[in-house]
Amino acid sequence: MSDKHISPFRAKQSNEPEPLDRLTLALSAKFARASHEETPLVAAKALEDIAATISTRANDMRRAPDTVIEELRQLTDILGGALHRWHQEQGIRANVEAMEQLNRRLQTDNLYLKEEIKDLHDFEDIVGESAALRLALARVGQVAPTNSTVLLLGPTGSGKELFARAVHERSRRQARTLVRVNCAALPPTLVESELFGHEKGAFTGAVSTRQGRFELADGGTIFLDEIGDLTPDVQVKFLRVLQEGEFERVGSSQTRKVDVRVIAATHQDLEAAVADGRFRADLFYRLSVYPIRLPSLQERVQDIPLLVWFFVHRHQRDLGRRVTEIPSQVMDTLQRHHWPGNVRELENVVERAMIASDGHVLRLDTPLAFTGTTSSSVEMRAGAELLHDVERAHIAAMLERCGWRINGKGNAAERLGMHPNTLRFRLKKLGLSRPEC
Repeated sequence: MSDKHISPFRAKQSNEPEPLDRLTLALSAKFARASHEETPLVAAKALEDIAATISTRANDMRRAPDTVIEELRQLTDILGGALHRWHQEQGIRANVEAMEQLNRRLQTDNLYLKEEIKDLHDFEDIVGESAALRLALARVGQVAPTNSTVLLLGPTGSGKELFARAVHERSRRQARTLVRVNCAALPPTLVESELFGHEKGAFTGAVSTRQGRFELADGGTIFLDEIGDLTPDVQVKFLRVLQEGEFERVGSSQTRKVDVRVIAATHQDLEAAVADGRFRADLFYRLSVYPIRLPSLQERVQDIPLLVWFFVHRHQRDLGRRVTEIPSQVMDTLQRHHWPGNVRELENVVERAMIASDGHVLRLDTPLAFTGTTSSSVEMRAGAELLHDVERAHIAAMLERCGWRINGKGNAAERLGMHPNTLRFRLKKLGLSRPEC
């Protein structure tokens, strides 16, 4: 065998390797171990170990062939790059950890602020401090953590959907969907399909299979507004869902099971509907597990100032207004109004007044009738059925009290809480003019 094929590290035949041979074997083993490490930190430690070995055996390295030196240089570059990447990754990890820590702190602060707002305003969008409202909110807090059916009873516009959302958000189902259904807005022929779903071809127009609201609310909560408007045949199927959690889609015989919490609401007197035979008695008793009566706005007059400012702040950005002052006459007018439409009507009146108010002072767009009597020479007609008559009598009484002054200090427009030009328009529309002396 030719000598030219013998390794340069084996200059002599001997049982004991030369010092340079031992160094080469040691370095080869270290490089092999380092090159198989996936963790930059371990590879970096191996590189430091190799560098220490080379440093202590510098004399032997001077006698190493150029090919070995070149291989060592290449491997050192590889491990050096790994060490550099590791330092970069460490810096990135430190930055990411700092950002995550800041994010956790911001989330904690945000949660704390939300809790502070809840403590201050009690139930977020439900604004007020009256005893009647506090009683309703206390009942919400009692029933929300349970799975019991809730029946919300109250006049139109009293905030039944807000109360339903408050119950859902404080329940164990808050992570799931709150599905809302207005039973009064659904055509009688489509109520059953809307609630329970239908199969393809179940009726004319059913071109595909569709899930009903109960299926969509599975695991969550369904809010059925105006439950008193359900037809008798739908009431039967709805009762079955409440009792057994089972139903069939329209056009299907397959029974489906759902786990749904029901919150129902109505402005009707369901007990009277049961007596008249318009509502099933067994369904009524199933629904009224935990009834909550919502007060009308007339029962919580002291909440009107809070509600007015709440609506002002809610709408002023969209309307491009900056209302900072509400005259006492305007607030007094709002508090003395009957409010048959309750909170919803109040919000509409405030929004309309903001549209009509050019400056920072809120002015009513149209006058509102008082619920009480006004002591003036012009008496409101007893038992007047038309708002037109009540409004005309009230404006005439205020004008007579102010000496028919529309401008200037203590004028009728200011007392009525409206702009003088608005009052002039109303006088013309109502056919009112100053009597001749």
